[in-house]
Amino acid sequence: MTAEHGAFDWDLPRPFVIDILVAPEAIDHYGHVNNAQYLRWVEQASWEHSGQLGLTLEHYRALDRAMAVHRHELDYLAPGFEGERLAMATWIVACDSRLTLTRRFQLIRPQDGVTLLRARTRYACIALSSGRPRRLPPEFVSAYGGALVAES
Repeated sequence: MTAEHGAFDWDLPRPFVIDILVAPEAIDHYGHVNNAQYLRWVEQASWEHSGQLGLTLEHYRALDRAMAVHRHELDYLAPGFEGERLAMATWIVACDSRLTLTRRFQLIRPQDGVTLLRARTRYACIALSSGRPRRLPPEFVSAYGGALVAES
């Protein structure tokens, strides 16, 4: 997160933020960012935040665990356009230390401070080898649980 990210009206404190430049391929037939692209940015922010917490795909594979999406909720609030610079924040807002965790997301256009998207994703821990639900390994509990941010 750069110093400039702190100036935004984030929904929660201590956001993990990625910078996004809207590329031409993100634009739909209506001339604004395609709804599916917002979901890709949600996934990108999740992976980058997990990596920053010390949990990469290699760790997931070594532990035979993954956090699989159980539910996405996306609220599209304003359109984004080609060439714009955006900032996507994520927070872990729930981790039951057993099976699930929940993230929230907020996408802001720094130019005018407008929030384009708010999202919430609930994940369930699974074994990569079988796809079946499995208990969060201690490494996940430590990393994800340690990053919890209280919702207001």
